[in-house]
Amino acid sequence: MSAGAMRKAAVWGLRLVLAVLAGLVLAVLPARAGTAAVVARIDLSSQRMTVSVNGMPQYSWPVSTARRGYVTPTGAYRPQRMYRTYFSRKYYNSPMPYSIFFRGGYAIHGSYEVSRLGAPASHGCVRLHPGNAATLYGLVQTYGAGNTVILVTR
Repeated sequence: MSAGAMRKAAVWGLRLVLAVLAGLVLAVLPARAGTAAVVARIDLSSQRMTVSVNGMPQYSWPVSTARRGYVTPTGAYRPQRMYRTYFSRKYYNSPMPYSIFFRGGYAIHGSYEVSRLGAPASHGCVRLHPGNAATLYGLVQTYGAGNTVILVTR
């Protein structure tokens, strides 16, 4: 087997392990959150977010995550802090409407660069159409951060 083929097999094996782990995390976290749960799944490879409410798929939206040279962290998270109106102090005071921070400075937020949604374009945040960001923000407000899971996978 060539080195390239071995790398490809290793990547697919890692993806399988991550998918299994993600399934286990989803099986545990929403159950601990109670009967009402919001699950936002961000798939980095497809650049899509799917949102389920109480176990029922409700939305599927294009997103933009980290472009080359940057990283969107993978894993399972809960919202840490939320801001309806926020401006990035790190990136030129860029508007980040309906921000849901899930790991340090990483957030899901609205973006006015809607033509770039569906392809990697950010410094690591998960960008959404502002209307979709408002919908997600409202769901998290309604059900609570403790009843919300953000899952980022490759």
